[in-house]
Amino acid sequence: SFGGPALRALTFHQRAALLKSLASHLREHREELYALSARTGATLGDSKFDIDGGIGVLFSFSSKGRRELPNSTVHVDGPPEPLGKAGAFLGQHVHTPLRGAAVQINAFNFPVWGPLEKLAPAFLAGMPTLVKPASQTAYLTHRLVELIVASGLLPEGAISLLCGQAGDLLDHLGDQDLLSFTGSASTAQRLRAHPAVVANSVRFNAEADSLNCSVLGPDAKPDTPEFALYVKQLVTEMTVKAGQKCTAIRRALVPAELVDDVVAAARDRLAQIAVGAPGAEGVKMGALASLEQREEVRRSLKSLLEAGTLVHGDPDRFDLVDADPDRGAFLPPLLVRCDDPDRPQPHEVEAFGPVSTVLPYTTTEQAIELARRGQGSLAGSVVTDD
Repeated sequence: SFGGPALRALTFHQRAALLKSLASHLREHREELYALSARTGATLGDSKFDIDGGIGVLFSFSSKGRRELPNSTVHVDGPPEPLGKAGAFLGQHVHTPLRGAAVQINAFNFPVWGPLEKLAPAFLAGMPTLVKPASQTAYLTHRLVELIVASGLLPEGAISLLCGQAGDLLDHLGDQDLLSFTGSASTAQRLRAHPAVVANSVRFNAEADSLNCSVLGPDAKPDTPEFALYVKQLVTEMTVKAGQKCTAIRRALVPAELVDDVVAAARDRLAQIAVGAPGAEGVKMGALASLEQREEVRRSLKSLLEAGTLVHGDPDRFDLVDADPDRGAFLPPLLVRCDDPDRPQPHEVEAFGPVSTVLPYTTTEQAIELARRGQGSLAGSVVTDD
């Protein structure tokens, strides 16, 4: 493509400088992006999380590029290694840009941050990007890419956009291309097994379903700042982006003797969360990305309730601010309590919405084993003064 040669002609520092300029340009258009983001069901806080977070990634990679990479088109990795006794045979590792494209398939929950966090390292590495957004929120990504192209800052062909069905896109991937994906584990499996990906050893990266956990230490009694921090963070992760975050806390692992206290404290906080139209006064949580997504969360919740009970929220009866419960994809925060941590559902089913499950543990060893049942989750935390 013509985007690749233009990018490869630039040094790492030149590409880093362009990322900084692009970040500054997008920052000037934040208000427009915020307004469009509200249509995804996001509150202003949610929109800032997505949009400002994505812009921040551009600034970060620009800084890393200038600090950690040479002002060259080639990155020399370490000193020469002698491979022969007489010194006539040496080895030297160097990194140069691949000569294909970075094909990036994104999820619906972060229509700005998702594309930008993939664009930044690919651009810095000298590779053009093809963005394929999820259909539910593609209109926001579309506007983002329009702003990037209209800025004229990036070399022509450095970024492309494909909305809708991918068609035979993957059939054309070769050994110089990259494929990165954010979404469900089942889709990731299909992409990884695609004939072109397998035959051409296409570099593939997936960020998929994640049953993240947060562990409360046994020392964190109800009167400690650690306990307050734990509950605050649990509620925050349930409600920011209506729980539609890959890093949200799905499993709250709590000492058995503190389960009642955690549930009571979380319910007190959750009761203060007003759900409704993103721009309405007092609203702290907006809608899910689509009606289809709401039904998927309800189905997942039904599976979780085979192992536990709802201790806060009702998916069928809840109050809304300035919104229609039938037309809007709204759900309240839903907290599940599962007193038998060995039941499989909390460790296998992710309700990708405002849903978390509180699980008891009795020993450190059991807490570790329960955490491991998330099978390598994206995020985990331990809240303790120990």
